[in-house]
Amino acid sequence: MTHTYIPWLRWSIYFAGLLVMSFGIVLTIKADVGCAPWDVLHIGLQRQFGLTIGAWSIIVGVGVLAVSALLVRRLPRLGAFLNMVTVGILIDVWMMIPQLKTPEWPLEQYAMLMTGIIVSGYGMGLYISAGVGAGPRDSLMLALTELTKWKVAYIRIGMETLVLLVGWLLGGPVSFGTLLFCVTIGSVAGLALPQCRKMTGRLLGTTSVHVQGVSR
Repeated sequence: MTHTYIPWLRWSIYFAGLLVMSFGIVLTIKADVGCAPWDVLHIGLQRQFGLTIGAWSIIVGVGVLAVSALLVRRLPRLGAFLNMVTVGILIDVWMMIPQLKTPEWPLEQYAMLMTGIIVSGYGMGLYISAGVGAGPRDSLMLALTELTKWKVAYIRIGMETLVLLVGWLLGGPVSFGTLLFCVTIGSVAGLALPQCRKMTGRLLGTTSVHVQGVSR
């Protein structure tokens, strides 16, 4: 494969990852037993002010990118904008599929949640492996880390806790599934990322791919 096609292939892998990740996100939402902190916020905003979950994902993403840009005084990368808009649109598209319904039994609901977490993790690994930029939340995390010099883990925990609290106050769905998502998504992504990087490296004809983001 010639290098002429590598940029197009890289972006194709990127968007394929966003497609997969957004499907996983919708599975966790449809399971209706709690979801990721950021989705708790988006659903809480939807319940209070209308619009769609995907629309709020984009709106919140715009605000997050704006804050990030102000903090570090530089414009976000193209990948951050594309991540924000694409995931928001895809969430709404997946949500409209009539076959994706909340299961009746709790065991089936948690099975759907875990499937969503695994799918999200592999979608995340796939889009990250393309190496074309961090998502809005990661942009803010990196900006805060740069300014405060705190550890990334502390910044991330603080962000997720604040977002979860605001989402809960707005009426977002916080349940055991939220905790399950928080304690498992890192491990799933940690397993998926090396596999996706290996596959992407083979497709691009490279031995490694630079990673600039870790989640949407």
